[in-house]
Amino acid sequence: MSLQLTFTSYPEALADNSWDNTGLLLEAPFVPTRRQSNNVLLTIDLTKAVADEAIELNSSIIIAYHPIIFRGLKSITLANSQQQTLLRLASHGISVYSPHTAVDAAPGGLGDWLADIVTGNKKTPGLEKSEAGSDAGNTQKKEDEDPFVEDKRPKRPTWALAHHPSSMQTTFRLGSQSTPLSTIPHTRKPIIPQSPELETHPGAGMGRVVTFDTPQPLPALLDRIGRGLNNPKGFPIAIPQTAQMSELTIRSVGICAGSGASLLSHLDVDLLFTGEMSHHEALAAIEKGQVVINLFHSNSERGFLSDVLLPQLDDAVEEEWKNLRDDETGAEGLEEALADENFEIMLSEVDRDPYGIVVLDNDGQ
Repeated sequence: MSLQLTFTSYPEALADNSWDNTGLLLEAPFVPTRRQSNNVLLTIDLTKAVADEAIELNSSIIIAYHPIIFRGLKSITLANSQQQTLLRLASHGISVYSPHTAVDAAPGGLGDWLADIVTGNKKTPGLEKSEAGSDAGNTQKKEDEDPFVEDKRPKRPTWALAHHPSSMQTTFRLGSQSTPLSTIPHTRKPIIPQSPELETHPGAGMGRVVTFDTPQPLPALLDRIGRGLNNPKGFPIAIPQTAQMSELTIRSVGICAGSGASLLSHLDVDLLFTGEMSHHEALAAIEKGQVVINLFHSNSERGFLSDVLLPQLDDAVEEEWKNLRDDETGAEGLEEALADENFEIMLSEVDRDPYGIVVLDNDGQ
């Protein structure tokens, strides 16, 4: 099956090939006597744990958002952990494909998914408006709560702006300031438009700039982001040192998934919304009066897999697999493979950002 054909929504021509490495990175040979299961495993990072998962599932291919191969290889040996993963996967007949920055740049791709979160356009199943704010101000942590596991219960997040020294920590609760989940009027455009533009993908480009018709209170944006990300434990935010979070308003937002400083640092916007930014880059931003929100690198990307990419692939693979089975009917050596009508797109259960958040009990309980 051609992954290039399946990824028509995210063609390789949209990727930033000046540094990125997208496409089919590992093509394992097809062995009829050792046929893989018809399942595709989606992940952000292709780690040893994800490779183990794919081998256990007998997957045919791993679609890893981040490429496991970035630079040219002069050798492939077991001494390097990533090369070892590639060798193991090849020996088990599992291929690897990476769409990476093609997904970032495409209309309706990762950049627009994050823009939808900021503007309230992203649907959040399971959270009814009547429930919004029902747990406002409730910061009690259960004894058995795991800070590395996402809490699926619908509740309002509590954001803490903790500056050194810790005695100056202030907790900012958003329950009473929650806004309805309706799309906020705005315009959006790529930070760097695709050049030359693809006729099939008008409006593509790296990053997004969102400009609201009217300025938005920062607490309302935080509430919107929390809902759009299914209420994470928290994430870093930097604000100008003379400002109060409750008083800040945001008219424009620069957006970039992953590590966004190089794309965002020269923008004249009120808020930089990205996966990660260094200490000094964040300092430079707040010195200019900007706000910075970091989601942790891969957590700015992971939700896109389940919200958008999985259902898109499910539809695309269903159609392509049917066409392939029709075209290859009677092909010698492929009888058993073509007889299998079913397939499955699966999300990795072990893939996660390397960083988690430790929630400390200040009461010593």
